[in-house]
Amino acid sequence: MDCMRKLTLGAAALACISAGPASAEYLSGDQIRGLLGGKRVYLATGYGIEFPMHYASNGRVTGDGTGTMLGDYFAPKETGKWWVAGDRMCQQFPTWYDGRQLCFRLQKAGDGTLKWFREDGAKGKARIAGG
Repeated sequence: MDCMRKLTLGAAALACISAGPASAEYLSGDQIRGLLGGKRVYLATGYGIEFPMHYASNGRVTGDGTGTMLGDYFAPKETGKWWVAGDRMCQQFPTWYDGRQLCFRLQKAGDGTLKWFREDGAKGKARIAGG
């Protein structure tokens, strides 16, 4: 096999390894509704704690950082709304993030865990628990 062909095959293999498995596809709108509706989701933070969010089936979402050090930096508890737009989960709170609407793409990352990708480039992980 000539050198150029080996380089091309090597680059293709590396690209496939870097891309990860096909199961890393974004969730559909129906999958998001089924996965989040009525569930409590714990967002991993850079502070080594999890921030709980409850996604009610009626479209209300409540974040509650009461009792965590995060409550020192913003209102510790707030209720807003969440909905699915296409294949993205969106949410909006009255004061958090200055009331801006934020939308996310989601990927399953294992049993009961998600990766989230916000449209502004932020990303992270979350753990899903029951209602």
